[in-house]
Amino acid sequence: MADLVRIRRLPPDLWFIGPPGAPSVADADPGVDTAVLEVAGGHLTWCLTSGQRVPVATLHDLDTAQEWLWALYGAEVALAADAYTEPVELRARPGNSDLAAAVRRLAYAHWAARWWPASTVDDIAALDPALLDREIAELTEFCDSVVDGADATTVTEVEAESVVGDIGRDGRVREWTTPHADEYALAAGSNSTGSGAALVLDRGTTGWDWRYCPPGVVDASERAVSWELSRAAGSTVVRVHAVAAPGLSADLPGHLRPRARIRTPGGFADVALELSGDAWSGEADQPADSVRGIEIYTPGVGPSDPVEPPPPVGDRSRTSEPIEAADTSALQRLQADSADAERRRAVRELARNRLRLAAAGPHAVMPGVAGDSTIGKSGDPAAPVGLWPADIAPLRSETAAAEQDADF
Repeated sequence: MADLVRIRRLPPDLWFIGPPGAPSVADADPGVDTAVLEVAGGHLTWCLTSGQRVPVATLHDLDTAQEWLWALYGAEVALAADAYTEPVELRARPGNSDLAAAVRRLAYAHWAARWWPASTVDDIAALDPALLDREIAELTEFCDSVVDGADATTVTEVEAESVVGDIGRDGRVREWTTPHADEYALAAGSNSTGSGAALVLDRGTTGWDWRYCPPGVVDASERAVSWELSRAAGSTVVRVHAVAAPGLSADLPGHLRPRARIRTPGGFADVALELSGDAWSGEADQPADSVRGIEIYTPGVGPSDPVEPPPPVGDRSRTSEPIEAADTSALQRLQADSADAERRRAVRELARNRLRLAAAGPHAVMPGVAGDSTIGKSGDPAAPVGLWPADIAPLRSETAAAEQDADF
């Protein structure tokens, strides 16, 4: 089966080769469901939740990329890019199907290492970091003619250089079994400080933007973050709780510990969170009777500061922005938050389906998905293309999780 790709130039000096409308590294925000792989001459991207099979290549060096373009897109696409005069659409017919499938699996494995939505609350098992690292190392070796930069470095090489920062990759194999959601006491509404007869003004439960914390620190559920606003002894206090990620080590370095930024009508409060049992917790005095939002973040992680604090409501002396513009900005933020939450929902559904598929066995096909061709790693015919998302064979780490956890 062939897929349509478009070849065009991007200013100032980039090339775009891929399905029209698919995400690329040139986008302002590709989303947490986008797998990215650094390759010789540029980057490849796939939207996993859409089942996109052919990647988008965003290239800064077309001559270097010609070494592998034929393998992933076919000779016709490679020749058209070389002779480019204007945008053109062609059918992608990989010249090396095994390599094309392995490159996509490698991108997926890197994505899983960063974005797999492990959650105690939502019963999504964590992946075994040792098996995942081994999978990445083997695929990197198989794809050495394509990958480049940081993605061409295996975990073993990174550890030899004493690079610090991967969460949970300490050489030990984690337990796969995860407490059932109904056995886990969610922190929402709890009062760990014993406020006695405090008046509860408000409380809520929400999710958080995965881009702003390292992997394996905070549970990926949309119910992972809870807060309570209470008043006692003449002061108002807001308490924030965030469920810790499954298998989190208690000796997490201080610079990787999360913080909570609390938005209220009167401004912002920034709170350091401390790990207590299975939850991160913190509190702050807050001269307001409502909470407009909670952002969980780790300083220095993410595309930018998760929140740019505006001046408090009623104090317009620090900005010339009219009230109407500020209201429009708030609406745009709500729309963006809603879109991000939908992406995270799609990623969680992808993870659940992958674990169900792994538990069903290597020859299973997800219901409602067509396809009977076979493309596997290194010519392995055991993985049907009809898997959801298409033609990515289950990682062995997912299979191991399914075998060890009866829920999957």
